[in-house]
Amino acid sequence: EDVQTKIWPLPVRKINGIGPKSEARLHRLHLHTIGDIAAQSREWLVDNFGQAYGAWMHDAAWGRDDRPVVTESEPVSMSRETTFDRDLHAVRDRAELGAIFTDLCERVADDLQRKGYVGKTIGIKLRYDDFRIATRDQTIEHFTADPKTIRRVAGQCLKRVPLQQPLRLLGVRVGKLAREDDAAVPAPATAYVAEPIADLFGQAPG
Repeated sequence: EDVQTKIWPLPVRKINGIGPKSEARLHRLHLHTIGDIAAQSREWLVDNFGQAYGAWMHDAAWGRDDRPVVTESEPVSMSRETTFDRDLHAVRDRAELGAIFTDLCERVADDLQRKGYVGKTIGIKLRYDDFRIATRDQTIEHFTADPKTIRRVAGQCLKRVPLQQPLRLLGVRVGKLAREDDAAVPAPATAYVAEPIADLFGQAPG
């Protein structure tokens, strides 16, 4: 078949829609030719590259789809949230909340990086012990999937919500997503120092 003899030996970049960053990710997964992509299951590609992009990549490698990458089914945001076993207070349980908050930011960043996305709007979600919900978000200048940037901006959002009541749930969200290949992403700041947890969950005792 023409696809197997003429297309599969070609490098992955020959697929219209695979850019340099996707190529680098494929190479890290030891996929160098279009035939290497075709040898993977659709499920494996979806797990590694997202529902729309992974499925499209599988079809393109088999010559079944020459359309541009489908964008209408791309996710609009990614989030992580956790409901606490017991209500936590911003001051009394500051250290525990701070650790959970950092973990959520890192997990969202990992989700974005693993699926090849970056975002510009970073937000938080709180549910209080009376089940009221508060959300805040902030849009930044550059796309990012950097956990430190997400934590810093989400921390600024936290300062804009009341923290006197005990909390039952905490969530972190990144929206206004774009594929990493299509967005200009600045290098993560290496000199960034995380805000003290005391600044994020109430005033430090003094």
